[in-house]
Amino acid sequence: MKVALVYNLKKNNSSVLASGELPPDFYAECDDLETIEAIRDALAEFHHVSLVEADEDAFEKLRANRPDFVFNLAEGLHGAAREAQFPALFELLRLPYTGSDPVTLALCLDKSRTKEILGAHGIPTPQFRVAESADDLHRIIAGHGALPAPGKPVLKFPVIVKPLSEGSSKGIVNSSVARNEDELGREIARIISLYHEPAIIEEFLPGREFTVALIGNGDDLRVLPIVEIRFDSLPPGAHPIYSFEAKWVWDTSDKPLEIFSCPATVDADLELDIESVCLRAWDALRLRDWARIDVRCDASGRPQVIEVNPLPGILPQPEQNSCFPKAARAAGLSYNAMVRRVLDSACARLGLGIPGGAFTPPAHFSLR
Repeated sequence: MKVALVYNLKKNNSSVLASGELPPDFYAECDDLETIEAIRDALAEFHHVSLVEADEDAFEKLRANRPDFVFNLAEGLHGAAREAQFPALFELLRLPYTGSDPVTLALCLDKSRTKEILGAHGIPTPQFRVAESADDLHRIIAGHGALPAPGKPVLKFPVIVKPLSEGSSKGIVNSSVARNEDELGREIARIISLYHEPAIIEEFLPGREFTVALIGNGDDLRVLPIVEIRFDSLPPGAHPIYSFEAKWVWDTSDKPLEIFSCPATVDADLELDIESVCLRAWDALRLRDWARIDVRCDASGRPQVIEVNPLPGILPQPEQNSCFPKAARAAGLSYNAMVRRVLDSACARLGLGIPGGAFTPPAHFSLR
């Protein structure tokens, strides 16, 4: 089968980043060359693979080459719906592809829309507010330590402040946990100034944090072993959050943090609760083929969904502390087998489960 691997390459445009034209973590969501090549090699064991960078020339390349299937890694670079741009292009060209559809990808990148859908389905997620400008601080704060909103419970300090539409811990730094109005105002201003987008303000949950990888669809959907994020390995004074510093600065390949435990040490009831809330989120958001869902426990030990990532990162080396491959290895899946499982799940979902060679989609072919 001819498979096009569509990706965004992580670039080191140091002069542009240093100029302030782009945030310093602008390319954090993109994949490095080692990861792209590792995924290509995994697919190439059974398929003919071409590499297509998700740039302005991608449409013509895909239209000219007409791959049988697309393995989608494209994060997009600009706009609040950037993760939806290339899947929409695939659908325009009627190319089958891995992963969730454009609607789900756009919704999941907007943290507030994600949480609204979760809340509508009764799936626990932290209370939140959205600030579109620094002036919104005065609108949402009243009294001491409370963020009221009509029809919503009071949101009390501490809170955590994040960019509304970013992934890979972009914009989430140690100072993102705000304990008072001054710190909150500073963080809102930082997010809006740096990312030119609204800030989301969430209740800060004090409990344990986990991340859950899921792969497959329907009856074949599988929850991989739960990964716990252990904050006791962070430097002294660091807040217990998986910040940009924790993910990309303090944790390096040559000196990895002992920050993950997989499989997580949890009792049977908590494990069931975590898996249940993730499966409910999967269904509510109409995720497909693979995703990673982050949950954190509240003061009562109840898991709540804090992030949903339908395009999870999959760094290839074990020392790189990439959560999805870590969970796959704990389940007995090698990196190559994990990558192929994603493709096989997409093929099976579309009724195109052919192990190799080219194929012609049937007349009733649909991307859904």
